[in-house]
Amino acid sequence: MSSLRLEDPRPNELLIEVRAAGICHSDLSGRDSLYPFPLPGVLGHEGVGIVRAVGSDVTAARVGDRVVMSQAFCGSCRACRKGTVSACPNTMGLALNGVRADGSPTLLDESGTPVSGGYLGQSSWATHALVREPNLAVLPDGSIPWTVAAPLACGVQTGAGAVLNVLRPEPTSSVVVHGAGTVGLSAVMAARHIGCETIVVVDVLPARLELARELGASHVVDASSTDAVAAVRDVTGGGADFSVEASGARAAGAPCVDSLHGQGTCILLGTPPFGTTIELDWIGIVSGRTVLGAPFGGATPTVTIGKLLQMRDAGELPVEKLVRTYPFADLEQALADMESGATIKPVLLMD
Repeated sequence: MSSLRLEDPRPNELLIEVRAAGICHSDLSGRDSLYPFPLPGVLGHEGVGIVRAVGSDVTAARVGDRVVMSQAFCGSCRACRKGTVSACPNTMGLALNGVRADGSPTLLDESGTPVSGGYLGQSSWATHALVREPNLAVLPDGSIPWTVAAPLACGVQTGAGAVLNVLRPEPTSSVVVHGAGTVGLSAVMAARHIGCETIVVVDVLPARLELARELGASHVVDASSTDAVAAVRDVTGGGADFSVEASGARAAGAPCVDSLHGQGTCILLGTPPFGTTIELDWIGIVSGRTVLGAPFGGATPTVTIGKLLQMRDAGELPVEKLVRTYPFADLEQALADMESGATIKPVLLMD
């Protein structure tokens, strides 16, 4: 564990004492240089904690507030002003350049050499993090456990947000989810919240399929032993209305689209390495299928996280069923358990 110096907050930044941080597959991609984030650097983008200092222009939160840090977007471009922050053209630079927009570092090592920070807007695998004001949501009270709040920052917000904000199925709609991790199971819970009668989950791990049933899936498909596309078409009478790709596995991309009927819509949420491609049936697209993406589930943190907390209060979003906690010192074990599939959502505790 290294000691680094974190810069003081700029006028639009806040200093957060990190209390917990989830682990997401995007963190693994950053670690493995599958994302263009310069290393060495500090990862982590599902951080929650307490505001300890605020910049001179900050009005959204005060010292002592409990907050969720979320994705990086500028907050001032046309897309952000319209509320479509997932379309912010500045997100990629703010998330992956390792420095502020003006090129200045946020982290320095003991010799004064810059270290990459601000990973996906945070770098929250640390005792403290800097976050820009637009990129956080204030928790309404102290009753929400840190271990529940942390996954809302990305995984839960992405999966549930994609269903609630982008797909918006009707109760009579059929939804198939490929990948029963945090993103996929959150999509399942959102579809159940809407009242969808047919929710199919495709995965290869029996324990995850069992949990999917518990969380609202009407049908499950073990893709390790079954033709998933044929099974989905059989269950849905020819193909699903909506499909959600939540695994990030290249092999799941085309089957997720092929699971649809002729006018169905597929949303790709998984994040494979940069440059990954898939081949699709051209005529299937011409015939009326729609394929789209939605970073962070098309969510604006201050809006969507509020909705998710309301769902949890109503007993419709039991995030804790996905979580296993680890002391921060056990980071490597948490990473190994996530990669093996033993843990769905590892959450690091910074005590």
